[in-house]
Amino acid sequence: VICESVFLVQLYKPVLNQSLFCPFSADIISTVEFNYSGELLATGDKGGRVVIFQHEQESKNRPHLRGEYNVYSTFQSHEPEFDYLKSLEIEEKINKIRWLPQQNAAHFLLSTNDKTIKLWKISERDKRAEGYNLKDEDGRLRDPFRITSLRVPVLMPMDLMVEASPRRIFANAHTYHINSISVNSDHETYLSADDLRINLWHLEITDRSFNIVDIKPANMEELTEVITAAECHPHQCNVFVYSSSKGTIRLCDMRAAALCDRHSKFFEEPEDPSSRSFFSEIISSISDVKFSHSGRYMMTRDYLSVKVWDLNMENRPVETYQVHEYLRSKLCSLYENDCIFDKFECCWNGSDSAIMTGSYNNFFRMFDRNTRRDITLEASRESSKPRATLKPRKVSTGGKRKKDEISVDSLDFNKKILHTAWHPKDNVIAVAATNNLYIFQDKLN
Repeated sequence: VICESVFLVQLYKPVLNQSLFCPFSADIISTVEFNYSGELLATGDKGGRVVIFQHEQESKNRPHLRGEYNVYSTFQSHEPEFDYLKSLEIEEKINKIRWLPQQNAAHFLLSTNDKTIKLWKISERDKRAEGYNLKDEDGRLRDPFRITSLRVPVLMPMDLMVEASPRRIFANAHTYHINSISVNSDHETYLSADDLRINLWHLEITDRSFNIVDIKPANMEELTEVITAAECHPHQCNVFVYSSSKGTIRLCDMRAAALCDRHSKFFEEPEDPSSRSFFSEIISSISDVKFSHSGRYMMTRDYLSVKVWDLNMENRPVETYQVHEYLRSKLCSLYENDCIFDKFECCWNGSDSAIMTGSYNNFFRMFDRNTRRDITLEASRESSKPRATLKPRKVSTGGKRKKDEISVDSLDFNKKILHTAWHPKDNVIAVAATNNLYIFQDKLN
């Protein structure tokens, strides 16, 4: 897969954050998500803001701009809070954004920080009513005794205005930090997961949710694993999966019991005893799980690899792709600088034939499932000029490296791509690199 850079959106210029603890960190992008049609792309950041981009319609004058996205709406989704009972500061950082399928002219999305989930309505207004009987044009009430005739209000065109308004706030249901939200295929309910519990919500009910998974032990000293991600099946509204820090995935069926502590299927790859090390348990922790669009497969991302599982085979994955195997010899230093705990996400393309995930040095990896070919690309300012073709990058692990290769010792571990998204229909991808959003499309002939 060869990508062509459409353009770089430098959307968040570093500014001094008012927080005493994290200056300059508010602009770091923390989630990226296309909506169901791919027309809109939403990003959330550590400052609690949501920025929505809209796909630029292709025109006869500029037919080559089929992948260009322009800013559509920006709004503050979450504010910093403080839990006085627990003396706990709650960050405004947006952990996840999930779009709802479009039902009318407006768009709806869910956004969450560590504790509170909000449902937002994004709507357009390009007309305003004029000619009220009881109000002047500037909105002041008229004297009823001076009204001598009735007027029929008319709609007049105005400059397009995009409004984002909170419709629901789902709060006070999670003791621990929310790591996942997932909209169900019935489009009426959604899941929210934290370290130890998963809750099921109805989109119309904010004051209560149903706890469907609870792995908290009676004695917290016996805690051995936590929930890392959860997702609903794309077609079966009763099925969902959740992954754990032990590298296991549990598939649950909500028809079996109200509390899904007993799973229907348990996916785990047996560990090779010869390769076991001090870091084995840390690098086996799953940071992301995604169902394929078809619902037949699911993909999991651990620290070093991406695995594709067939839902009908629990004992091992059907495909395993090494993302950055050259880092296995660097695990000790990665542990010391805490990079080994980074949570990389993964995503499918629209036809489930390719997958993508991020790495360090602003590299991201794409794997073709049919040909088993893979490619490493870099999101950088040099490659972000319009129409610039991305060149494949290679990492050298030996002493002697070829031209155009980069040594594993030269990788910048502060530059990392944790969040990626793939357009549901076209070969357009969005890659978040710290405070920059890169959008690429497949090469045009």
